[in-house]
Amino acid sequence: MGSHYFEKNPEKDSQEKKVECFLRGREMTFVSDHGVFSKNEVDFGSRTLVDAFSWPDEDGDVLDMGCGYGPIGISLAVETERQVWLADINQRALQLTEKNSDVYGLENTIVINSDLFSSVEKKDFVSILTNPPIRAGKQIVYTLFEKAYRHLRSGGSLWVVIQKKQGAPSAKEKLSSIFDEVHLIKKNKGYYVFCAKKN
Repeated sequence: MGSHYFEKNPEKDSQEKKVECFLRGREMTFVSDHGVFSKNEVDFGSRTLVDAFSWPDEDGDVLDMGCGYGPIGISLAVETERQVWLADINQRALQLTEKNSDVYGLENTIVINSDLFSSVEKKDFVSILTNPPIRAGKQIVYTLFEKAYRHLRSGGSLWVVIQKKQGAPSAKEKLSSIFDEVHLIKKNKGYYVFCAKKN
């Protein structure tokens, strides 16, 4: 069986490479590798999500769940003094995230190894962002939604990007069954960005 990006230890040999991308008005460079999600470029869904995100008025920490090598969380961390947490199950992805965070001299990132929220003790994030692991299956994605709700403070929001053909309409229904408000923030080439709010 082949190695998947949502597994703890990718089987493929390491071969690091640099990936350049324009995020939130900045040219950014990340180190990527075999065995991580979208290793050759920052994927369109992640770019759409991070560019659609708007900072909340309330202070508080932000979580990038399923961070891969870190483009979402790091592109946010460079423009804030808030703590930005980046979590993933993939060990190689986390090593790359730490390396990419160091490249930008960030002191406000917390990189954590976690199977979804299993190792995330903090329960009062003001924003959680995720480009969920669709290939891991719908049940995993829906569990992520449910656990995200429990890790947000009152007034906090979960930001999700998902393709229409990969179940955006049913994902919105699931989010609406958990959260108090769900808004479609952006549609871009079949990708939907939802903001689900906990009142």
